[in-house]
Amino acid sequence: MTSQCLVVMGVCGSGKSEIGSRLAASLGCRFIEGDDFHPQANRDKMHAGTPLNDDDRRDWLLSLAHELAAAREQGESVVLACSALKRRYRDLLRQGDASLRLVYLRATPHQVATRMLARQGHFMPVELVASQFADLEPPQHDERALSCSVDAAPAQIVESIMVALAA
Repeated sequence: MTSQCLVVMGVCGSGKSEIGSRLAASLGCRFIEGDDFHPQANRDKMHAGTPLNDDDRRDWLLSLAHELAAAREQGESVVLACSALKRRYRDLLRQGDASLRLVYLRATPHQVATRMLARQGHFMPVELVASQFADLEPPQHDERALSCSVDAAPAQIVESIMVALAA
């Protein structure tokens, strides 16, 4: 398999980490949890219920782009879980790998709120769901994106992504 960088994107609670880690396992490649790259100031801000702005996200996205570039230079395939809500955020990620593919996990505010209320120990509170949807710019046709509903079970979602990637 040629090396490839995939970004599993979507709003908080859409399943990026779950789907991304399963997808990486299915592809036999490294999984990168984008949340692990947030500086503590960003985590604190979100935990306090304050949405991040473009300035807050810039250095975080550039560090993720650096990870993608390093993987690409080493011929390594990776799956990155990252909200990548806006086109300009995805453009920053493309600085690391111009040929990256997106996997957009489509979810409704109700689905996300239900999931977030059920999870424990995450720094992102359910109060920020509305701000995530307000910032969301779904990928456009020129962005090499697969679009997947989060209605199915994770195994089915990953299977559908694998089929689409093979096509």
